[in-house]
Amino acid sequence: MFAVIKTGGKQYRVAANDVITVATLAGEPGTAVTFDQVLMVTNDGSTQVGAPLIEGVTVAGEVVEHTRGEKVISFKKRRRQNSRRKRGHRQDYTVVRITEILSGGAKPKKAAAKKTTKAAADEAAPATAE
Repeated sequence: MFAVIKTGGKQYRVAANDVITVATLAGEPGTAVTFDQVLMVTNDGSTQVGAPLIEGVTVAGEVVEHTRGEKVISFKKRRRQNSRRKRGHRQDYTVVRITEILSGGAKPKKAAAKKTTKAAADEAAPATAE
């Protein structure tokens, strides 16, 4: 089963457990996100194509990390005038792991609990002094 979703002005073909890099999304790593702009869904040989979107179908995912792309250099030069301009740009991206494709208005399953560190576990359950 796979779907084609639209986010950030681009289209992505996704399936469960895929990891995709999309334009920046709000949310901390571990946060659940949903994509409701689904353009096409294929399930067991049957294909559903929206005009332009499919109603009642969503794709659930989880934010893995926020990252930045490689630097893109913009260099401009005007010949024989000692005029140069060099600029660099790095685009912000979000890495998302697709958890499931939901149809029929189903709700996404709860995301897995975050792993707790030893310091956080100690604060949550303080040791008793004897």
